[in-house]
Amino acid sequence: MRDLPIIPMGEDPGGLDAAGAPTPRPWQTARVLSSARDMLARMPDAAERFLAEAGFDRAPWLAVVFAMGILAWFALPGPWQWCAGMAAGGGLALGALALWPPGSAGDETRANLRLALAACGMVFAFGIAVVWARSAIVGAEPIARPVVVLIDGKVLEREDQPADGRLRLTLAVRLPRDEATQAGTAQKVRVNVPLASFGDGGVPLGLAEGAVVRLRARLMPPASPMLPGSYDFARAAWFKGLSATGSMVGSLVVLRPAPEKGGVASLQRTLAEHVRARVDGSAGTIAAAFASGDRGSIAEADEVAMRDSGLTHLLSISGLHVSALVAAAYLVAIKLLALWPALALRVRLPVVAAAVGALAGVGYTILTGAEVPTIRSCVAALLVLGALALGREPLSFRMVAVAAGFVLLLWPESAIGPSFQMSFSAVIAIIALSTSVPVRAFLAAREEPWWARTGRRVVMLFVTGLVIELALMPIVQFHFHRAGLYGSVANVFAIPLVTFISMPMIALGLLLDLVGLGAPCWWVVQQSLDLMLWIAHFTASQPGAVRLTAQMGGLAIALFIAGELWLALWRGRVRLAGLLPIAAAIGLVWATPVPDVLVADDGQQVGITMPDPDGTTRLFSLRDSRSSYTRENLMELAGVSAEPVPLAEWAGARCSSAFCTVAIERGGRDWVLLLGRGRMQVEERALAAACAEADIVVSERFLPRSCRPRWLKADRRYLARSGGLAIDLANAKITSVGQSQGQHGWWRAEEPRPRPKPLPTPP
Repeated sequence: MRDLPIIPMGEDPGGLDAAGAPTPRPWQTARVLSSARDMLARMPDAAERFLAEAGFDRAPWLAVVFAMGILAWFALPGPWQWCAGMAAGGGLALGALALWPPGSAGDETRANLRLALAACGMVFAFGIAVVWARSAIVGAEPIARPVVVLIDGKVLEREDQPADGRLRLTLAVRLPRDEATQAGTAQKVRVNVPLASFGDGGVPLGLAEGAVVRLRARLMPPASPMLPGSYDFARAAWFKGLSATGSMVGSLVVLRPAPEKGGVASLQRTLAEHVRARVDGSAGTIAAAFASGDRGSIAEADEVAMRDSGLTHLLSISGLHVSALVAAAYLVAIKLLALWPALALRVRLPVVAAAVGALAGVGYTILTGAEVPTIRSCVAALLVLGALALGREPLSFRMVAVAAGFVLLLWPESAIGPSFQMSFSAVIAIIALSTSVPVRAFLAAREEPWWARTGRRVVMLFVTGLVIELALMPIVQFHFHRAGLYGSVANVFAIPLVTFISMPMIALGLLLDLVGLGAPCWWVVQQSLDLMLWIAHFTASQPGAVRLTAQMGGLAIALFIAGELWLALWRGRVRLAGLLPIAAAIGLVWATPVPDVLVADDGQQVGITMPDPDGTTRLFSLRDSRSSYTRENLMELAGVSAEPVPLAEWAGARCSSAFCTVAIERGGRDWVLLLGRGRMQVEERALAAACAEADIVVSERFLPRSCRPRWLKADRRYLARSGGLAIDLANAKITSVGQSQGQHGWWRAEEPRPRPKPLPTPP
């Protein structure tokens, strides 16, 4: 006989279900609903207490959410997904208003949480809308295919690059009628003009902004990434409004010279030439970059040394330079004005000095080209000056949030670029470090000898450089596939050298040159910048100074940035939770395999990675390319620092004039690769037989249908749809450029690429 449940006396037994168990009684259901309502009512209070104890500040997080909306637009593939993202943001805002309507109990606490959720949802949707609108307004459709045309164009921008022996002209043109060039519409193109084409006479005087020129040029659509993870120039050109880029063929004729009145660009070139005339050699090119933002004269060897030593940020006019100039102008103004007692007694000197510093910062920003990092730094400097004038804390995350919001509102595409990410990450790291309790205690004023106080400042400078290096390392690896190991040490010496000697002496030298007395200042500039370049070359030449890394995935970099933001923007023990996503990102990076085969988008360049017995990896290339761009892309994406070895020189490859055949072991089986080397004709029956014995066939040509490899046929037709490929043979995974492009305007949408055949059963 079945046991029946025991029901206490005095309680309503309720009903029994089919199994004989008691059904919930009405009073039990009411208790459960009441408990749920109480828990829901306590949630806002608990959340508010948690946020208050953790030092939550809404302004920085709103800037983060705004950037997340922009990045979501780049990550999502097409219009309906973008609309869904905006709808999700709006739904979060409406859900918060519906869940905790105004006028309910605990109104203040719930109002704060309701406002936070509603603001985050709307700001996220606004971020998607802003970058979508920006893309639609400024995006320029690329030309369909390479063409050679005779064009008349107005010079919009002239960029001198004597280190590369060329000028770079941005022209507004109307291309001749042709199917490839979208005739009838005004377009913006960028053309490289060799300096040798001007002969001994040099660049014509009238060749500047506003001139009208005629030239013949070979134009190409802006290049998409060569390989998955490579630099996407097509995307950058889209937001710059460029329809084509190319090189001049023949000579250039100035039809109408530029107006005689000089603009900012003319002043910039004049200033750069003046500085280079005062400072010799490489130091002069660096000084010209500091004074005017002109980096076209810097030698490639110096650029590489600065990059590998972690000092390349000094060449980009950004926070360091703007801050140094604004601070110098502020201090000089307030000290000089303090010498005038009548003014000091009647006017608030910090306000006047802040105005002087603001004018200096804005003028320097305009003079150096008003690039995004410079504008970001100028906005941040203006906010700091405003805080000083009002007697507020000058360095805060709210200041960074306002500067970031300003830049993202005007140039939302900068959110996906390394310049924006690196500059703001560095500033956030500095503020988080300087406002932390241990650092405040370490730098607190105390009775001590001067050498002890100076020693603590030096230690703090080194720690700051190390923290910045750690904060920037994931971003550098993601964008540039390299990690510098000694950058923090080099920056300890180079940053004070530039901030306190080179920059002030350049400004003072330009001022004293008005009366012909600037020579001593330029001598100091020469010595200081020669020393900085020596530090860069010495650091970059050390063993292990730079380590190339394979491509980092989007999820890994997202976890890195999320963890770093959590560590920076929270306070107390809760900030340590940011270590969890960072640890997960490190695990993902560690587990990411190096691609076994890299196939360029044109099918001509193929790289194969092979592990050596000593644990290193060697890279074999199908062609011995003379292009440094091609070699660097293959090496960076493979994480190999040694120069590629031609595949024909490898004992494991069998090469003819038409094809190379390679057999490599991965994932417990042998893979046979058939790689095309040229356009030499091959009898179709022989080609079909060779394809049947291969797992993967790669060719720059259109291959016939009779060519049927066992798994993948990456010929010209396939690569035109997919773009470059990174193939992981052990996991049978193909990553293509097209997978991450979606329906954005800079990527030509074509029919879906065919899927590879199912893998054959291993023998």
